Amino acid sequence: MTDRVVPSAARRRRRPTKTGVVLSEELIVETALRLLKEHGADALTVRRLGLALGADPSALYRYFHDTDDLLLAIADELIGRTLRTWHPTGDWCADLRDLGLRMHSGALAHPQAAVLSSYRVTGRVHEIEAVERILGVLRGAGFPDPEAVRIYHAFVDQTLAFAALDSASVALPRSAQEAEAGVWRATYARLPADTHPHIAATARHLVADMRHSAYPTALDLLLAAAAARLTELTARHTTDPAHWDTPAARRV
Repeated sequence: MTDRVVPSAARRRRRPTKTGVVLSEELIVETALRLLKEHGADALTVRRLGLALGADPSALYRYFHDTDDLLLAIADELIGRTLRTWHPTGDWCADLRDLGLRMHSGALAHPQAAVLSSYRVTGRVHEIEAVERILGVLRGAGFPDPEAVRIYHAFVDQTLAFAALDSASVALPRSAQEAEAGVWRATYARLPADTHPHIAATARHLVADMRHSAYPTALDLLLAAAAARLTELTARHTTDPAHWDTPAARRV
């Protein structure tokens, strides 16, 4: 797609396509997600989308400037799907853990899309909602604003980094996935203790653990560190209130 767009007032197609559907941003994004899942990144072209939708490819410019604009919409839709299933309980640590795992799982459900979009900043409605809600959880827990932003940053970047890493692995052909898993058994598990004592001592654990994502462990470590930081800040507040800057803290 090129940098060409129809004014927003004229965007919605009034007549059905050849397949009997009326185009919309939602339908195009849904179709793009399906094509990415089935055929990979090469499927994200105007021609293939037009064929899949039964529409003239030029009609897509009524909704998106170019493929990058569409990619941002795809990224935002993945965020939205996660938010629609996330229901905070008021326990900040448990809520962020639940959200992180849902974000990671949502990416693995669409690995090709996640690989292409996990590092993007969309500035769209679902991303904005996610930023607002996560910061609300952290500020509500009592983190000072600078700390809330730092922990938000670490939480989101860690989640998206693992989403991209694990999605890239999931997107590999089955034979490549099996070959990589086999390296731990065929190579690492056979290294002698006299030359590689630490690998030899932990080989069976490596074989068992390395086939799984490290994200849940990394998430738990991050949240444990954040909880310890909150405890430290709370103790500091009792002696120096100037360090505190959150609505929750000011109510103390």
